[in-house]
Amino acid sequence: MLNVSHVTKNYGKVLAANDVSFTLDDGSVTVLLGPNGAGKSTIMKAIIGFLRYKGEITVDDIPNKSVRARRILGYIPELPSLYPNLTVAEHMEFLARAYRLENYKGRIDALLERFELADKRKKFGDELSKGMQQKLNLCLGLLPQPQVLLLDEPMIGLDPHAIKELKAAIEEMRQEGRTLLVSTHIIDSVDMLWDRTLIMQGGTIRANMQRHELEEDGRTLEQLFFDVTEGVERSHMTGEAAE
Repeated sequence: MLNVSHVTKNYGKVLAANDVSFTLDDGSVTVLLGPNGAGKSTIMKAIIGFLRYKGEITVDDIPNKSVRARRILGYIPELPSLYPNLTVAEHMEFLARAYRLENYKGRIDALLERFELADKRKKFGDELSKGMQQKLNLCLGLLPQPQVLLLDEPMIGLDPHAIKELKAAIEEMRQEGRTLLVSTHIIDSVDMLWDRTLIMQGGTIRANMQRHELEEDGRTLEQLFFDVTEGVERSHMTGEAAE
C-alpha cells in the first residue's frame, strides 16, 4: 500500500504540490492525470524520494526514503537515463546486481524477448533508437519486480507491440497484488487499465475516483478529465481527496 499524506512542495515561490493526500491499495492500478504544470511529476518524484517536501509518504507503512522502502519501490522515468558505454545486457546485469537479485538470468531473458530486445544484447545504450531506449527503460524498471511501481509516461515512443506487452505486464502485476501508479497525458492509452484515477490541477488533487464510481456516473475517463480541468465540477469529484 502507498500512502501520501499532506505533501506540499515549493519551488521558490511556486507551489507545485499543495497538501496532496491519497492512498493506493495493493493489487490496484491508478492513473495520475492532469494538464502540464499540474504537479504530477512533482508527486512522482516526491514518492520515489528525489525531492524534499513537507508531509509524509509511506510504502507498506515504511517511510519512502528508507532503505527498506527502496527495496520494494520502483520507478520507470519518462526519459531513459542509460549509460552510453554499457550494452543492453550489461545494463540488465548491472541493475540485477545493484538490487542483489537472485536467479535473475531467466527473467532478463524473458523481458528482453518480450520487448523485442533479445537481438540487441550487445548494442550500447547510445546505439539504440529512442523507441528501443524506452523499451530497455521498461525492462530495467520491471526486472526487480517491485511491490509498488511508478510509471511516468511509460507508453511514449513505444511501438504497438511494446504497448500491448506493457499493458499485459501491468495487468499481470495487478493480479500479483502489486500497486501501480501510472502518470500520463494520453488518456486513451490507459482507459482499460485503471482501477482508480487521480486528476491533478494547480498542485492539488481535483478528483479521486474509482472506476466503478465513474461507470455508475455514466461518464468516460476522458469526460471526467475535461469536466475537472475545464471548470465543470461536481461535488463528489473531490470528496475522497478532501478526506
